[in-house]
Amino acid sequence: MSASPLSILITAAGAPQGATLIRHLKENGEREVRIIGLDMDGEASGRFLADAFYRIPPAGSDGHKEAILEVVRRDAPDALLNVSGMDVPHIARFRDEIEDLGTKVIVSDPEAIEIANNKYRLYTTVGELGPDFVPSFRTPASLEEFVAMAAEMGYPEREVCFKPHIGKGSRGFRILSERFDRRDLLLNHKPTARYMTLDEFVVIFGDGADFPALLLMEVLEGEECDVMTIAYDGEALLTTTKSRESHRWGVIDKGELIDRPALIEKTQAIIARVPLAYNISLQFIDGRLIEINPRTSTFIFDRDFNEPWLAVKLGLGLISPDDVRAYQARIPLGRRMVRYMDQVFFDAQGDWSH
Repeated sequence: MSASPLSILITAAGAPQGATLIRHLKENGEREVRIIGLDMDGEASGRFLADAFYRIPPAGSDGHKEAILEVVRRDAPDALLNVSGMDVPHIARFRDEIEDLGTKVIVSDPEAIEIANNKYRLYTTVGELGPDFVPSFRTPASLEEFVAMAAEMGYPEREVCFKPHIGKGSRGFRILSERFDRRDLLLNHKPTARYMTLDEFVVIFGDGADFPALLLMEVLEGEECDVMTIAYDGEALLTTTKSRESHRWGVIDKGELIDRPALIEKTQAIIARVPLAYNISLQFIDGRLIEINPRTSTFIFDRDFNEPWLAVKLGLGLISPDDVRAYQARIPLGRRMVRYMDQVFFDAQGDWSH
């Protein structure tokens, strides 16, 4: 590690993937890295792993932008890397102000982010590539249309699901099903069960209030995969696929790097249509796109295979797009991951230990 150290500012340092990301950015094997963590939670786990930490207001709230700009002025990081989808659209909008201070922002253009974050726009845009790219979906404008469209899609014989046009994680997502009754759901399923009946939906939204913007979709069954890509100028330069074998709270906790050429081809076509940049996460079920997260996510790292580190170097001009493309032949297929919980202990004065 003879080159001068780099300083990387990361948002949402307490996100589920934050601790692993911080550790592997620092252990990149090439260059000393100093991590500056940001989070709205003063006790975020990343606080105890980063070299410096600042508590900032929630994304998009009063003071959020100025707090980030103040950290950039004070610490002069080389790059800013987004970890939370809540931060991404806001930071993208004042990216130029950050970069005018000398910090490269590893983020997509605002227009592409808006498409990725709006499920209706995303499915409509990507659906133009072919019927096998996205699930079958409808966009009801009222409760009456929702009920009628659910019947058109085969309910109750076939389950259907719905989600908000703009959402985060599994918020607002439910599967409409007649397989369960309330007693069964209460006694035999975890409180996070995602099922409800159409009658229950009608009761909730039958009060005459404004009907929410929802997508009504088919329920997909089949292999579930997370596809990670490093994108640049409308091209997916390096794409990895990991099996999504189990998850908690919507976050993958077990998976493996697998070879899925068809998903790589679809990802290339999607990025050409929605020109996102740097680390992007795409979720597929049965070969069809479910969502895109235009930020870092859960990676499977290897000693010489570090996707967020490659994205940072690409953004800083330390490597070329061709250098990134070359890693496609170096993907450590078969490498597995298991996520687990850990703890940090500290006193009221901030002294801490693992």
